[in-house]
Amino acid sequence: MSNGEEKERAIDLFARHVSRGKVQFFKEAGIEFVMGKREGPYIWDISGEKRLIDCHSNGGVFNLGHRNPEIIETLTESMREFDIGNHHLISKQRALLAEKLYKLTPGNLEYTVFGVGGGEAIDLAIKVARGFTGRPNIISAIGGYHGHTGFALAAGDRKWYEPFGPMVPGFSQVPFNDIDALKGSLDSNTAAVILETIPATYGIEIPRNNYLEEVSKACRENATLLIIDEVQSGLGRTGKLWAIEHFSVTPDILVTGKGLSGGIYPITATCFRKELESVFDRDPFIHVSTFGGAEVGCPVALKVLEISSNADFLDQVNRKAAIFSRGFEKLKEKYPDTLVGLRQLGMMMGIELASPEMGPVFSKAAYESGFLAVYAYNNPSVVQLLPALNIPAELAEEIVARVDNALAILPAIMEALKK
Repeated sequence: MSNGEEKERAIDLFARHVSRGKVQFFKEAGIEFVMGKREGPYIWDISGEKRLIDCHSNGGVFNLGHRNPEIIETLTESMREFDIGNHHLISKQRALLAEKLYKLTPGNLEYTVFGVGGGEAIDLAIKVARGFTGRPNIISAIGGYHGHTGFALAAGDRKWYEPFGPMVPGFSQVPFNDIDALKGSLDSNTAAVILETIPATYGIEIPRNNYLEEVSKACRENATLLIIDEVQSGLGRTGKLWAIEHFSVTPDILVTGKGLSGGIYPITATCFRKELESVFDRDPFIHVSTFGGAEVGCPVALKVLEISSNADFLDQVNRKAAIFSRGFEKLKEKYPDTLVGLRQLGMMMGIELASPEMGPVFSKAAYESGFLAVYAYNNPSVVQLLPALNIPAELAEEIVARVDNALAILPAIMEALKK
């Protein structure tokens, strides 16, 4: 079977047994890309005919690139000794990882419960908040996204849960960056406010001035817990280990994931203050996760934390962020009718375009220009730009050049779509 035939068979099987809707979408968009080889910042089509610079990184899963050699070596060694383990039993590996997170997270987040996906980790954060406070209500941000499961789904936009029927009561949303709206919604029934430090699905919205500090203060005054979602923004993406460090805020609960996996072994962490652990006093088995904190994956997460917290690593993230900042200033001058600017904190970046119609088309232009970049679903005028954090400076310059090409061909693609 030729590479081309292998690709067509993969597409056909995917349509038959996984998602015919996704296959139809990508065919109509002219982006029939089936992942084959992947290495470092690059992914190849299974046919071998097209290579892309991965500037999506699966929302930060591949912060350290695809198949990072240090991560592969760590997992290989781990597999010689460990397996999934048993979530009912005491685990040295989970204990070591939780201790490391305690030392690296802001504030006094002494306890950690591990999960597999971000939604599961957010669900647990909300369960802890409601259990500890005895209050039912949760406030989140309009346009934010916290996952596709249970409470996480309820904390997101209506579009995510309306197709599946009524959602659990007690969840409400306010505009991000609007402290007055938040204060007006807080009351004696509010268990927690949950926010992404930088809402990615809402278009890399950067917190204004002292917004998060004011949120933290309002929560304290109302005896409401603050849950910070760093599933995407954490682990060095913003030039600090945690994005919340830029804003001098110490949350009651911090959730991380995606990049904690090293792109190799899925794991998430819900980290919280010591007092909150009391919700498990009556029954320490009230929350379980069979695969959460799998022992074989814990050394991988420890290696990710070791790399991502290194001062030289973070310094390099900021140096490359400056390359993007300078490059986009020039592109903004070159394309004043198309490019509004770059939303940016470190290497968490969003290309802001002049209209919502441009975002999806830019994703196509990016594909034609040799890089993968996906528009923000809840704000399609912004295209997420999330390359691996360990790319060389030369590749950062190349990405800027490829963005230049994508902006240059964008009008022609938009015109063709009108016909």
